[in-house]
Amino acid sequence: MLQLAFLNYRKNAYILIEGKEATDRFFIIQSGQVRCSKVLNVVEDTILGPGDFVGVIPCMAGRPQTETVIAMTDVVLISVRRDQYIELVTSNTPVALKIIRTFSERMRTLNDLLTKLTLKNNVIASPEQLYSIAAYYEENGNIDVASYGFYQYLKACPTGPMAENAKRRFVSLKPRSKAVYYEPSADQLRSYPKNTMIFSECQSGSDMFIIQSGQVKITKFVNNNEVTLAVLKKGEFFGEMALLENKPRSASAIAFEDCKLLVVNKQNFNQMVQTQAKMIFQITTTFAERLWSMDRQLENTAISDPINKLLDMLALQIEKMRLPYTKGTSYQFDITPVDLCNMCGIPNEEQPQIIRVFVTNSRIKLVANKIFVKDVDDLIAFSIYCRNHSAKKAAQ
Repeated sequence: MLQLAFLNYRKNAYILIEGKEATDRFFIIQSGQVRCSKVLNVVEDTILGPGDFVGVIPCMAGRPQTETVIAMTDVVLISVRRDQYIELVTSNTPVALKIIRTFSERMRTLNDLLTKLTLKNNVIASPEQLYSIAAYYEENGNIDVASYGFYQYLKACPTGPMAENAKRRFVSLKPRSKAVYYEPSADQLRSYPKNTMIFSECQSGSDMFIIQSGQVKITKFVNNNEVTLAVLKKGEFFGEMALLENKPRSASAIAFEDCKLLVVNKQNFNQMVQTQAKMIFQITTTFAERLWSMDRQLENTAISDPINKLLDMLALQIEKMRLPYTKGTSYQFDITPVDLCNMCGIPNEEQPQIIRVFVTNSRIKLVANKIFVKDVDDLIAFSIYCRNHSAKKAAQ
């Protein structure tokens, strides 16, 4: 039987402190209100009350605390240990669903915010954007993604201003394209060739995908710039926000390698929630890890120097992998300087000059055009310095 502890905090007491090591528990607010804030004030403070929860991200991801939480009134909290989560899912499914849906909403918000801060522009959340996405990829030689994008534009905007042009370009590209699954399919296991699009941002859809083999790149597109949000590997999932919120896709998914994907629709997902507590535990853990990563990427946007920004993004990739290291540990990445610039949202026209300077940095070198880090410990320490410096400047 699930037994939970109750904790009392007086008004103005600190419950969690940003940057402190993770604990093995999170809290559900039973009564009272708390304020959640961050040192880097990119996201506004939030006020939470009964039924809300705090500390789930660091607890489930095993990461340092992502925010400071202070009691605004006397507060009673229900303490839930990480090893009790599966039992909580089994005995109180609505709580687990609320956590997952809240995480999904927050990811959509942070996705949009990251794009806005990285590219200095607002996101255009309209099916009309499908044409611009397709045209971008055609211009850059990826006809597989382009043909899929033009088809989705025609499907969403059959009488749109670019419909005739999209039709001509689609007819021209399709015979040469390896694109698959232009239309939804009942196939629960799907195969996607490398560089084909699984779905596009702004496209409607309600399926989630679990990677069985290969890798998938998650991207966003604004003003003819592609930002790589993540490269996902076997066992990871994506597309869950459209499934949970019934809204258009907030990002694009492209096969980074030949890949096989397991498809989860709404009916399958509801069955999973009710019958597969371990799967829900894994989904919650993955959400928590992604939200932690997004918080780190927000810190990266505050670094003004482009070289320091690139080095910090490298450090983030190492942190995400939980790579064990000591002083002098080196690491060979499978990403190029252009890949790294795209992760940071550096405009295409600025990349050549920045890369010329970046490759002369003493902390890295290129091996077959892939980035090699000479000392991981030194890189992580420098990354912390850059972020702390940016936070101090922001606070002034």
